[in-house]
Amino acid sequence: MTETLIWTAVVLVVLVAIGLYLSWTAGRLDRLHTRIDAARAALDAQLLRRASVTQELATSGVLDPAASIVLYEAAHAARQSEEEHREVAESELSTALRAVFGESAQVEAVKEIPGGEEAAGELAAAVRRVPMARRFHNDAVRAARALRRHRTVRWFRLAGHAPFPLAFEMDDEPPVALADRPVS
Repeated sequence: MTETLIWTAVVLVVLVAIGLYLSWTAGRLDRLHTRIDAARAALDAQLLRRASVTQELATSGVLDPAASIVLYEAAHAARQSEEEHREVAESELSTALRAVFGESAQVEAVKEIPGGEEAAGELAAAVRRVPMARRFHNDAVRAARALRRHRTVRWFRLAGHAPFPLAFEMDDEPPVALADRPVS
């Protein structure tokens, strides 16, 4: 009788421990998914800010017509792209920014025009924030993927119906002339 009671207590403790572990793991996975959502919203905001500042600069008359057209079209494509083409459109905007602001002479020309100093500073800040936001998002995705690969998560379906998280891969290398500008 006592032996049965001891085994029942041991089994009960083990089941409670397993339940606590599964609950903790599911909560951790939920927090990672929430972190991914927040990081994606921050990334979207930074990408939108970069495209908006680029469009504003392109339509301000500060740049030469060819550079204005290249930047405006790339920024417009980035803002209007569908989700499945967004990475490519954002990469093309990065390429256009590097093509126009590849040398500091273009940045200096923008700074000389009234309002150009502010525009160049805003664009430099926007261009530098995109890689950081993308890195935070991709780090959260990497952590969630690592946890979702564990057998326990798969066997007990702890991820529920949440979609498998995808990293945001794009070319976010800033133009050298803008990357070196101090943030104001």
